[in-house]
Amino acid sequence: MKKILFPLLFAATVLSAPLQAANGPAAGKPAVTKAATETYKVQPQLSTLGWVGKKVGGQHSGTIALQSGTVQVKGNQLVGGTFVADMASIKNTDLTDADYNAKLVGHLKSDDFFGVDKYATATFVITSIKPLKGDANGNNATVTGNLTIKGKTNPVSFPAKVGVKNGVASASGTATIDRSKYDVKYGSTLFGAAADKAIDDNFTLNFNVIAKAGGVAAR
Repeated sequence: MKKILFPLLFAATVLSAPLQAANGPAAGKPAVTKAATETYKVQPQLSTLGWVGKKVGGQHSGTIALQSGTVQVKGNQLVGGTFVADMASIKNTDLTDADYNAKLVGHLKSDDFFGVDKYATATFVITSIKPLKGDANGNNATVTGNLTIKGKTNPVSFPAKVGVKNGVASASGTATIDRSKYDVKYGSTLFGAAADKAIDDNFTLNFNVIAKAGGVAAR
């Protein structure tokens, strides 16, 4: 019986081998591989970050410089990123009087606002990017991440226009930030300011960030 059984088992094994090969890459079907996630470096000299703060009877605007950052790209999709802003670079762009301009900037750098001597940078780390359709301003993604200002971290989410083409990744849009969540209390009615002298708790950050390929690839 064993003399009959062993040849039959051997024959079955040999005959099944071509069938297994036919279902694999050797049959002409390409192997499925996942695209690597590549790190692009943010180009601070090509990127802009602007702010607008409103108060009773007016508003002020200015800029902050991006210090550094990276974005993660998978195929032709932006999938993540980390950005560092140089808080000491805060500037005002709407006041033409030099003394008044310097006074405002100095106040923004003080502990009343951003405490730049102690908190030299602010960071934003992307946690998700989801497709957005039908946005009237042309934004194609909802970006969510963790924003850290004055050592306090809170989640923020905002619409943006993102894209990757020819080794360049870009992201632009406007985010609304509630400063009261970051211990920026000056002029806030939440912390006792008079209504007729109040500064809005919300301020906006408008950004246009450019990053280029050349970072270290990761999987």
